[in-house]
Amino acid sequence: MSNPFDLAGRRALVTGANTGIGQAIAVGLAQAGATVICAGRRACEETVGMIEATGGTASTILVDFADPMAGKGLFDGQNIDILINNAGIIRRNASVDFTEADWDAVMDVNLKALFFTTQAFAKAVLARKGTGAVVNIASLLSFQGGIRVPSYTASKHGVAGLTKILANEWATKGINVNAVAPGYIETNNTEALRADPERNKAILDRIPAGRWGAASDIAGAAVFLSAPAAGYVHGAVLNVDGGWLAR
Repeated sequence: MSNPFDLAGRRALVTGANTGIGQAIAVGLAQAGATVICAGRRACEETVGMIEATGGTASTILVDFADPMAGKGLFDGQNIDILINNAGIIRRNASVDFTEADWDAVMDVNLKALFFTTQAFAKAVLARKGTGAVVNIASLLSFQGGIRVPSYTASKHGVAGLTKILANEWATKGINVNAVAPGYIETNNTEALRADPERNKAILDRIPAGRWGAASDIAGAAVFLSAPAAGYVHGAVLNVDGGWLAR
């Protein structure tokens, strides 16, 4: 029996692959055998170097998803089999003070760009009568409200919803659409929380695993949802949260 987690011969595009969760997922996919295209608003040379250092194959392209339509041409003639929608931003402020500019910026990157990039991917896969896998990066705030991040919470609820509707529409067409919902992970986005002693303690006290997650903790879930092993998984939002939601 062939290895159901083997991604050899597949091409993957990871957005926001220059650092954090995106970087870890790109490295994980390459370790599973995929050729990885690392997309980011800044060059992903470090990620490419990490992949090539272990014998993998990767390249980097510049894409700024502040333009929500920036991903529409990424798949032309590329034969990409796997799309990881990781690019995302966050803005923090009390809801009573939140600005329209911060609302729009987050929704454009986290939700609108994700939808239209995924639409372009699906069109390319369907046009060549191929198969594909989409893994969206959701959040615990796809299920909870959070504090002082109204646009982020709204966008991540939207990511969970889009994951389900696209799975419904494309499951019979050879495209798996699923999501990973990371818990509290040590990344740039959570730096402010980890720097606040009270918030940091409150978070750690609730996590059954007793620690913040590492970006590499998300990579295995993304590889699974990209692989033949998840062939019958459609519309799932997989929590990787140290047990946070089970508490």
